[in-house]
Amino acid sequence: MTAITDYLLRVLQLCRKELLAILKDPASRVILVAPAIMQSLIFGYAATYDLQRVDYALLDQSHGGAARELVAKLEGGGVFRRAMTLRSPADIAAPIDTQEVLLVLHIGARFEQQLMAGEAAPLQVIVDARNSTTAGAAVGYVTEVVNGFNAQWSARHGGAAAPPLRVESRAWFNPNLETRWNFMPGLVAALSMLQTLLLTALSVAREREQGTFDQLLVTPLTPTQIMIGKAIPPVLVGLVQSTLILLVCTLWFRIPMAGSLFTLYAGLVFFTVASVGIGLSISAVSANMQQAMLYTFVLIMPMMLLSGLTTPVSNMPQALQIATWINPLRFAIDLVQRVYLEGVGFGTVWLNLVPLTVIAAVTLPLATWLFRHRLV
Repeated sequence: MTAITDYLLRVLQLCRKELLAILKDPASRVILVAPAIMQSLIFGYAATYDLQRVDYALLDQSHGGAARELVAKLEGGGVFRRAMTLRSPADIAAPIDTQEVLLVLHIGARFEQQLMAGEAAPLQVIVDARNSTTAGAAVGYVTEVVNGFNAQWSARHGGAAAPPLRVESRAWFNPNLETRWNFMPGLVAALSMLQTLLLTALSVAREREQGTFDQLLVTPLTPTQIMIGKAIPPVLVGLVQSTLILLVCTLWFRIPMAGSLFTLYAGLVFFTVASVGIGLSISAVSANMQQAMLYTFVLIMPMMLLSGLTTPVSNMPQALQIATWINPLRFAIDLVQRVYLEGVGFGTVWLNLVPLTVIAAVTLPLATWLFRHRLV
């Protein structure tokens, strides 16, 4: 028991040293807080999305020629790809909830009869608005296809007297189709990772450059204790920065949070630990702070691009989709967005926690091994 207590006290003392090194400088305190708030505000106002490819599900209860003609026009543009064909309205929720499709096109049972009888024929488009700009663009594209169908139908069946289709769209999880509703929750993970990764990467490199590394080696601390002591402070800093961005989302941009704070922070802890493991690995192989910063910036851009924050992972080439499995930011963004916007619990997001745990389980021991290796 005494050995365990002594072990924990040594780790806590090193954590205290690391926190003092981070927080004792007023300029450093400002850098840890101000950029996170400023960047979240800039991204919230400036970021947009473009429509690339849309997977959709079809629920055709008409099975008539008019419905087939409309679907052919929709798929003929090359943007929409039918991912599945549904059998009943009860099947609509599942593919949208799991993000297998962006929208569901629902054609009613009396679709063709209504058109032939000169009645209004509603066409329901149920869209996943978590990616609001893409969802809005998809609805706009469907509307253009419907307008073209209306023109052709009118030309064949009585000119202007023929009734057009009427598109009825419903946006789930983001009723007003606001871009920031999708983008800002993702920034809770993305922006905190930027500084957490850099802060962690500089930790051991700073010791070497300032000449205190040798002093650290003559202490009773083992390499494992040193790694643990240097990992905990960046984890705390990362969670604080995530909290700041979360407050900007909820209090400034008024984006309502549907899920549990406990589930959200549990996921953020897993993500931050995985990010710190990567940062410590960088720090262990870096001879000085310049190298640590260079390695960090080389990694940050690919991690951001392969995270699904700016473009959907499903739109990437297959090789890059495989590469995203070693990127903790991909799973963190998906987790935060689903908890924040959908209100899902652990039963749904645990699949994101598994790869984060694997990444942490690999990078943290790797950092310790690299640290031992450089001592030899």
